[in-house]
Amino acid sequence: MKIAILGAGGRIGQRIVKEAVSRRHTVTAFARDSSRIPEDKSGATWKVADVLDPDSVAQAAKGEDVLISAYGPPQQGGDTEKIPQSARAIIEGLRKQRLSGTSPRFIMVGGAGSLEVAPGKLLVDLLPDFVKPTANAHHEALKYLLTVTDVPWTNFSPGGQINPGERTGNFRLGTDQLLGGKNEISMEDYAVAMIDEAEQGKHIGRRFTAGY
Repeated sequence: MKIAILGAGGRIGQRIVKEAVSRRHTVTAFARDSSRIPEDKSGATWKVADVLDPDSVAQAAKGEDVLISAYGPPQQGGDTEKIPQSARAIIEGLRKQRLSGTSPRFIMVGGAGSLEVAPGKLLVDLLPDFVKPTANAHHEALKYLLTVTDVPWTNFSPGGQINPGERTGNFRLGTDQLLGGKNEISMEDYAVAMIDEAEQGKHIGRRFTAGY
């Protein structure tokens, strides 16, 4: 399978690259600029692409089976509005690519804040103020994707906190509700679940989550 990964230079992105390469997929990893390309290229082909530019996205998507966006500005001090902007730009880019041929499925790294903790109550309501802008921006991206019917997309929310850790391969899947339990997942296992979805396409047109 040919997999393109936007935002591949970030902490989650690099782990998704590593997981996809370990499964012998053909991986093209895209960073925002050349300074974000790591010295250890992990068996992927690295290029530069602008996730906020539909034309750049369309070029990155050419000939790919799946396009993954792991893009995200810094949680503190970053321009969180770029998260929903990136969702719109990617969809527009995939529409452009489809006009000149086939376009890949799209999977977007999402946030946990939009998961339900009770009927009508979201996790973001319980989060500290400093993370709410990022959580709300991911929610805006999800709400936009839910209006898209002409491009096959998936949004993937971590099941609570996500931090570097171990690759265990043992986690639970859900959809729109916080799974409970530890309310967390390692970045390594998040990458496992991401590539599982890339391979299997079980959640097209909706959001899913994974956690312990």
